[in-house]
Amino acid sequence: MKSDPAPSRWSYRMQRVLLTPLYRRLLRFGIPFCVSFGIGTWYLSDPAVQQRLQVAVTEIRHQIQTRPEFMVKLLAVEGASDRVAEEVRDSFTYTLPASSFDMDLDAVRAAVEDIPAVAAAAVRVRQGGVLEIRISERQPAAMIRVPGGLIVVDEAGVAIDAAAHRGERPHLPVLTGAGAENAVSEALAVRAAAAPLAGRLRGLVRMGERRWDVVLDRDQRIMLPEDEPVRALERVIVLNEAQDMLERDIAVVDMRLSDRPTLRMKESANAEWWRVRNEQVGTSAE
Repeated sequence: MKSDPAPSRWSYRMQRVLLTPLYRRLLRFGIPFCVSFGIGTWYLSDPAVQQRLQVAVTEIRHQIQTRPEFMVKLLAVEGASDRVAEEVRDSFTYTLPASSFDMDLDAVRAAVEDIPAVAAAAVRVRQGGVLEIRISERQPAAMIRVPGGLIVVDEAGVAIDAAAHRGERPHLPVLTGAGAENAVSEALAVRAAAAPLAGRLRGLVRMGERRWDVVLDRDQRIMLPEDEPVRALERVIVLNEAQDMLERDIAVVDMRLSDRPTLRMKESANAEWWRVRNEQVGTSAE
C-alpha cells in the first residue's frame, strides 16, 4: 500500500502555527530579547559590576566636562561701576577655572540681582572661556533722610547706597518724612516743577504719607495738596513771578485747598503788622 503523503492532523496544526506572523516574530525577536535581557540583568545585578560601570561613566563625564572648550577661566563684569563690579566679584562663589557644567548660571544671576544697586543682570558663557555678567544699574534719583543719615534711592524708592552727608551727591533732592520712599516719582515731578526756585529749594517733606511740603530757605514752606501737587506749585510760582510773593515775610503758602490759597506770615512780620495797625487805629481815634 502506498503511504499517504498528506500530513497528520497534529503535523498540519503545527505547520499552521509556525507560519503565523506572530509566532515567527516571537521566534526571531522575542526569545532572543528575553534571553539577552535575562543575561544582562543577571550580569548587572553584581555590585562589583555596578561599581565599575559607575566609575567608568563618571570618568567619561569628567573627561568631557573638563575639555578646554567647556572651561570657564575668566569673569567679565560689563556695564557696572567700579564699586558695583567689586561687589559682583565678591558675590561670585565659584573658583576659576571651573567647568561650565558645574555652574548654575541662574543662581549666579540671582545672587548678582540681590545687590541693591543692580536692577537687572544677564549671565552667559562667552567664547574663549569667559563668563560675562552684564549689569543694568539702578540710577540714583533722590536721597531720603533717615535717623541714621541719608539713603540714596532710585525712582522706585529702592535703596541703593548710603551717604554720609549731603555733599556727596549735591545734585540729588533730599526727601524726608514717613512714606517718602513710596512716592519718589511724584517728588521728582514736584522738584522739576520747582525749577524756577532751584536756588532756594532745600528739600521735600512727606506729610502724613499723603502729600508734600516744599521747604525753601529763609524758613519758608509751600504746602501742596494731595491731588495735583505739580499744578498747585506752578500756581505759586506764577504768583511769585507776578508779585514777588516769596520775597516777602511769608512763612507758609498753604495750597491744600487749591481754590483758596492761604498765606501765613512770619511772627516778626505779624507783630509788625499789628503794631502798624494799632498805630493807625490810634491816629484815627485822635
